[in-house]
Amino acid sequence: MAATQDVNKVVLAYSGGLDTSIILKWLQETYGCEVVTFTADLGQGEELGPARQKAEMLGIREIYIEDLRESFVRDYVFPMFRANAIYEGVYLLGTSIARPLIAKRLVEIAAETGADAVAHGSTGKGNDQVRFELAAYALNPDIRVIAPWREWEFQSRGDLVEFAEKHQIPVPKDKRGEAPFSVDANLLHSSSEGKVLEDPDVAPPDYVFQRTIDPEAAPDKPTVIEIGFERGDPVSVDGEALSPATLLARLNTLGHDNGIGRVDLVENRFVGMKSRGIYETPGGTILYHAHRAMESLTLDREAMHLKDALMPRYADLVYNGFWFAPEREMLQALVDKSQEHASGTVRLKLYKGNVIVLGRSSPYSLYSEDLVTFEEGEGYDQADAEGFIKLNALRLRTLAVRDRQTR
Repeated sequence: MAATQDVNKVVLAYSGGLDTSIILKWLQETYGCEVVTFTADLGQGEELGPARQKAEMLGIREIYIEDLRESFVRDYVFPMFRANAIYEGVYLLGTSIARPLIAKRLVEIAAETGADAVAHGSTGKGNDQVRFELAAYALNPDIRVIAPWREWEFQSRGDLVEFAEKHQIPVPKDKRGEAPFSVDANLLHSSSEGKVLEDPDVAPPDYVFQRTIDPEAAPDKPTVIEIGFERGDPVSVDGEALSPATLLARLNTLGHDNGIGRVDLVENRFVGMKSRGIYETPGGTILYHAHRAMESLTLDREAMHLKDALMPRYADLVYNGFWFAPEREMLQALVDKSQEHASGTVRLKLYKGNVIVLGRSSPYSLYSEDLVTFEEGEGYDQADAEGFIKLNALRLRTLAVRDRQTR
């Protein structure tokens, strides 16, 4: 293949699983190039030691295994949650937001090791191929991206297993047949798609759920917690200051134990098809409700409404892979400006899948008991409302007069 001769070294996003191990060997055979592996710990909950062992077994000399949990939450999850970003009304973008960080490190490692290409294991039907590649090209316009699933000749799981056995790549027993569903996980969420989940009219089996107990099995006694915020970011739980990753992990545990954060979604993929997924975002769901409660107290009405109007656009950009695009960065600047006074505490009750706001307080609160009280208060003359209403009704009355005359 003439087109493959110009690749000298490639950095592969490597999980250590069967598919990426096959990709690793396929890259060596097809491109005749040196492969560097990069494995990111984003809190997926898997032991990463085997990834190093498998890479070494396959002859890899440059192996990168990095704990990126703090960076993931601090620099990607928290900025997104400042925007209250939700895709199509329910999806908190747990998979989407992990891709730009992985792509960024792929490109950086390529520069560090003198590689001229990066590779990923995303299929040609999904969103992740778009996210990885848009991010890579934004960060290095000259980088070459190899997507084996769009290139190789394999047509089935059996073809992959045959290739693995030919090259002495260990194949676990549970990988010899078709997987019941595929899973992607990180510190923010887990997603399950495919196979037993492909019929959107069939309820997901109980064994699909990774991060939450059944809300019906959650404790009968509610859990009450308090989350502290500074400039829109959570900084403490029940008065204990925590690092970003530690805080999200704490909320994940609380969410898991109370059955919080399950979503069954049929979504519109960027590549044009609909797909059904089961998403679990326990800590993120708690954080979303807490952050909105904090903003309800500290954001001006028009600032909040403008931010809410722009949120779907922000969510689309994250979902579609435009994290490093100028329009996302522009929106982020607006979002971050709105968070200057989003500091204080929010008290929540967690109960059988529900997140219930019990109270919120802030030194920057715009809420005035004196203004809203039904008792006599200062600062608001009810008689002023008459002129306010008449001015706002002026155009409506003018329209009504015209319509009455032209009937």
